[in-house]
Amino acid sequence: MIDQFRQVVRRLMRTPLFTAIVLLTLAIGVGANTAIFSVIEGVLLKPLPYPQPDRLIGIWHKAPGISIPELNICPSYYFIDREQNTSFEDVGVYNGDAFTITGQGEPEHIRGLDVTDGTFPLLGVHPSLGRLFTKRDDTAEAPPTAMISYGYWQKKFGSDPNVIGRNINADGKPREIIGVLPRGFQFLDYQDVDLVIPMQWDRSKTKLGNFSYEALARMKPGVTLEQASADIARLIPIANRSFPAPDGFSAKIFEDAHIQPNLHLLKQDVVGDVGKALWVLMGSIGVVLLVACANVANLLLVRVEGRRQELAIRSALGAGYGRIAVDLLIESLTLGMLGSVIGLGIAFGALRLLVAAAPTGLPRIHEIGIDLPVLLFTLGIAVTVSLLIGLIPVLKYAGGAINQDLREGGRGLSQGRERHRIRKALVVMQVALALVLLICSGLMIRTFYALMHVSPGFADPNTVQSFRIFIPEARVPETQRERVVREQKAIIDKLAAIPGVTSVSMTTAVPMSGSSSNDVLYAEDHPIADGKIPPIRRFKYVAPGVFKTLDTPIIAGRDYTWDDELQKQPFAIISENFAREYWGSPANAIGKRIRVASTDDWRQIIGVVRDVYDDGVSKDPPPSVYWPLWRLKFEGQPEDVMRGGALVIRTSRAGSENFMEQARQAVWSIDSDLPLSNVSTLGEFYTKSMARTSFTLVMLVVAASMALLLGIIGIYGVIAYSVSQRTREIGIRMALGAQRPSLTAMFVRQGMLLTVIGAGLGIATAFGVMRLMASLLYHVSPMDPITYGGTTAVILGISWVACYLPSRRAATVDPVHALRAE
Repeated sequence: MIDQFRQVVRRLMRTPLFTAIVLLTLAIGVGANTAIFSVIEGVLLKPLPYPQPDRLIGIWHKAPGISIPELNICPSYYFIDREQNTSFEDVGVYNGDAFTITGQGEPEHIRGLDVTDGTFPLLGVHPSLGRLFTKRDDTAEAPPTAMISYGYWQKKFGSDPNVIGRNINADGKPREIIGVLPRGFQFLDYQDVDLVIPMQWDRSKTKLGNFSYEALARMKPGVTLEQASADIARLIPIANRSFPAPDGFSAKIFEDAHIQPNLHLLKQDVVGDVGKALWVLMGSIGVVLLVACANVANLLLVRVEGRRQELAIRSALGAGYGRIAVDLLIESLTLGMLGSVIGLGIAFGALRLLVAAAPTGLPRIHEIGIDLPVLLFTLGIAVTVSLLIGLIPVLKYAGGAINQDLREGGRGLSQGRERHRIRKALVVMQVALALVLLICSGLMIRTFYALMHVSPGFADPNTVQSFRIFIPEARVPETQRERVVREQKAIIDKLAAIPGVTSVSMTTAVPMSGSSSNDVLYAEDHPIADGKIPPIRRFKYVAPGVFKTLDTPIIAGRDYTWDDELQKQPFAIISENFAREYWGSPANAIGKRIRVASTDDWRQIIGVVRDVYDDGVSKDPPPSVYWPLWRLKFEGQPEDVMRGGALVIRTSRAGSENFMEQARQAVWSIDSDLPLSNVSTLGEFYTKSMARTSFTLVMLVVAASMALLLGIIGIYGVIAYSVSQRTREIGIRMALGAQRPSLTAMFVRQGMLLTVIGAGLGIATAFGVMRLMASLLYHVSPMDPITYGGTTAVILGISWVACYLPSRRAATVDPVHALRAE
């Protein structure tokens, strides 16, 4: 075996070009598959990094009565679930947050988390310093406490071990630091969490509703997900009876919503819906590997055909089927293993690029890497590839008729059709698989084109700068709500004075930023029948001028004015699709009245604006209501004001650090303790909304290009080899009067016939495969005739060139030299 291996290595070293081409082809195919599998393993397959993660679940609900498929948890349900369940060891609730840190240098805005006391113990967290929250910390009357991340402890406090017991000023409120989270701790998929505080809900003041929180639980040993669901279903009516409805709402609303449990493994909360796109990518890269294997198998067939005389002599000297087969398999195994090792190095580099180019929001990105399962996967690929590329030569040239077959190659014989059959079949497979990937990428290109041509409801997003501010209650108390609005107006005026600024305003949610809220809405002239629930609408809170700044057209009525805001006028502005749904046209909606709770004042609609694709252009724009920042008798509350929001600024200088420095100085000239957070342009939000589509598009185009290149190389190789093997036949044809164009056409026809057969098989395969991609497409049919026709034309055209180039050699053959050749 060792001697055979040495002979194989010597043979490969004697043909460096052949060896390099094979190794590079295999390395690209294996490397691409290893890189994509690393992503899938890190994101989808690897268990969550917590003790017994299979017992951790996410507690969700659904409300079929109001057509909500996924509903979070609310405080009232949390209390009942935690107190009366029989299925869980404990229940924890969490919610993303952000804090303004003051008192130490410039104001700082950091990401944070609100949790109930049971959340961290459920995940098996042990602090590096101090302690976790207790039930006492999580009560409404307890003094404010906080935990900080290990990284923030190092950065802000210089790893001071005496940090426990010190205060940190968050949102104007001093909080005692009671613990430091462990080094490297990652809470689910929340990124860069620096500060964690307890929820501190007051059970005695809790009411139904406010499904704004996420929850997790750990099932007791032996409890199934079905049993846990039945347990939660039992507790929902108890919760509905145990707490009062919010002011202005009836408890019957919650009964008519028919709220039900919708539990699933916690891993699903972390991973989300990215799985389908990743498996599509894995499948596409797997096709590339198959094409690469077909190409290498063709090269090995050519190589073995060149060794026919050698193998014939070895057979005549007594080498049996097994010895020749082992020799051929060792060669393929050597190539497969070496190619896979090189591919592993390519995967390591590609993985860095892949993670860097991955769409924003790709979950568990920090867990992606080359680990033991990935190495085992690569080893499996190496063995599989070695067998795939080695078995065809073994079956063809190590069979029982080896003596007769290998000795037929006498002088002057042209190669028979039988010898070409397998190589042609491999080329047909390459063309078919390449066409499937071309159709996939073509459909994604059409999808991306359709998305790019959707008017999102705003214009020129790259010239809109945004950042968030928050005026905490500790700085401006609830009794001085007018001061909040006047300070926001003062900041807007200061920003408007910066050179190059054409418009400034404020909104609680920048389009496509994912920070909007939803609630029920009543219309005065559309009474709700008994047993019915009013529709859910998207809510935003805006200052005057926001539509001008975003360049969202007002198609009926008018915008708010600052007099409207400061006088707390009961006005509202709605979206076009909301107006058309209820009143037929935007003009008919003007003057109509709407409200949220039954105790609210009716608010008159004064404007209708163009629909905004707030959830990304791939999803329908939600019917929306734009409320003023300061409101009286709203959502059951006597008075309310929005303290935080995003400043939006229309300027040609958007995105530049110089402009942001001027913006900071403008804000700090009004309040030096207000940090600027979430600095971004509207264009960046727009790009992120299509990031997953563009990422999938790029990966499919790369895979299709690789498959097409390998497929064309395969066609070129078959025709070139056919020309070289039929030199004597060509000479005879030319001596008998055959014209050079007819000889060229003969070989082109041979190659194009293979292409047409492969294209037909590819189209048939694509019809079945493309249905799996339907959820990734937008306004494009999986059977789109333009895509199928265009990609087929491309592969036919490129194949013709690949056939024509080697076929021209047939026209340059000298008949005299050809007839003198073997």
